[in-house]
Amino acid sequence: MKINNTNNNKVTFTNSNIGLGLKVASKIVSVQEGGAGLSNIRFIQDTATGLLPKAVFARSKADLGENTFLELSESLLVYYCPAILGEGIFRKLYSKKLPANLKSKISTPAKNLLKNNNALDNKRLMPVKAALALSAFAIPLVEFTLNYFKNLMTLKVFKQSNFENIANLDKTKSEDKKQAEKVEKSAKNNIKRAAGVYAGCLALSALLLRKGEGSKFLQNISELIVAPGSKLFKNNQKKADFVNKYFSLDFADNNGKLALSKGQLTSCVLVGGAGYFGASKDRGKQNFLETLFRFPLVGFYIICGNELLEKGFRKLLYKNGKCRELINDKFEVPALKDLKDIALKKGGNYDEVYKRLLKQKVLIAGVPLLFGIGVMGFFIAGSSNLFTKFRYNREQNKKTESEIKNVNISK
Repeated sequence: MKINNTNNNKVTFTNSNIGLGLKVASKIVSVQEGGAGLSNIRFIQDTATGLLPKAVFARSKADLGENTFLELSESLLVYYCPAILGEGIFRKLYSKKLPANLKSKISTPAKNLLKNNNALDNKRLMPVKAALALSAFAIPLVEFTLNYFKNLMTLKVFKQSNFENIANLDKTKSEDKKQAEKVEKSAKNNIKRAAGVYAGCLALSALLLRKGEGSKFLQNISELIVAPGSKLFKNNQKKADFVNKYFSLDFADNNGKLALSKGQLTSCVLVGGAGYFGASKDRGKQNFLETLFRFPLVGFYIICGNELLEKGFRKLLYKNGKCRELINDKFEVPALKDLKDIALKKGGNYDEVYKRLLKQKVLIAGVPLLFGIGVMGFFIAGSSNLFTKFRYNREQNKKTESEIKNVNISK
């Protein structure tokens, strides 16, 4: 790495000497800490922990096909469509009647607006923000339907509806026409139900936009949608912050633009989970049990497991005297973009100091990511398949033993 003095006495760095591996790792960290970091890094994590392991452990062409469809479509949907819908479409549509000074506050989280306690501004802003949140609820609802679309795709493309055939558990079992009809009917009905719920969301959005400013009742509904913690736990800041973080449907603020929030991510996991369980139940006991084994672990990891893992790893490093140059006593770590300034302040050989700090930063961010890929990805996918095979074989053995016993009794 070289340091160049420019005419305005600023110091700039080039990363030519840090090595290819460290350069690639730092690029991943920069993506994670970018403006749309939550969307970008979660897309990378989900693809690495979801699709890649399932592709490796695919049990049939149908299994590979439907997992590829599901993992890619839901990642693109969950991590990028909220900003497209919120920022690109509904924000412009819903904020038309707001004055210029309030239009810029649309991206400010509702919990912060309520803390400022500007009643007149909030009366106008809260219904608009709630209407935006409800309009973006299309994302978890489409997530709910994806599993039913997956069932329809597998039925139409691969002519299979029985999970035991899809998972290659029994190569001799033929497809049941009645079950195929049941799977198709259930999928279509649930897709229609999701469409009906979204129509209700849009209707409520229209009502909030039209009557919300002058209705105390609609004001309360708006606050429950975008700042439930602040509304329900006014005297308990800790509970309010927790509920706002994980259950608010409000958007996050990405430098003045609407972006995916933790609460929206939670709604996608919970509503999408209903689709996972419902669609798997339609295809048989083994599919449901496999989903029951895998989904709670993966869902928890997506919502907050990775964050908890990162915090725990920082705490472990700090207590063992590692990476103390970057981790403070509150277990906070500076952003990648700040490392150059920190290296300058430390003095000495800038090349060596920056490289050392960069290695620490990559270690702090990289280990939790690798854990997610290895444990939450390959281990869960592999063990899930093995347990399904084990359960199925045990069930068949018991069935065979019962049949033999009945034959002996009849004799």
